[in-house]
Amino acid sequence: MTRILIVDDDYDFVSGVKTVLESANYDVTSAYSREEGMKLFEQEEPDLIILDVMMDEPDDGFTMAQDLKRKHAKASILMLSSVGQVTGLEFDKDDEMVPVDAFEEKPIMPDKLLKIVKDLLKN
Repeated sequence: MTRILIVDDDYDFVSGVKTVLESANYDVTSAYSREEGMKLFEQEEPDLIILDVMMDEPDDGFTMAQDLKRKHAKASILMLSSVGQVTGLEFDKDDEMVPVDAFEEKPIMPDKLLKIVKDLLKN
């Protein structure tokens, strides 16, 4: 079964996303901080990580994505955040600052989330 790790400090958001993904038969684990996410990543070896930006620190998601890429993590990373709305800045994936496979703004509709997840897992 495909394993997905959600790393986000918003319990309600995690619950909603987890419900959507589990209804599509994905095995979903969740973490609520960068530190907890890194531990679960090592234990679970997920196929996909859904990652928020702003958690305990404003750049936790960026830092975690950079750490994962340095470790040559095979998992795809979907950064799902409202950081653009909060900061007024536009963010997108790149090779250094935001080394993720896809970047989407919250909120996201369930059908769009499932399509992105499916596309990322194909690659």
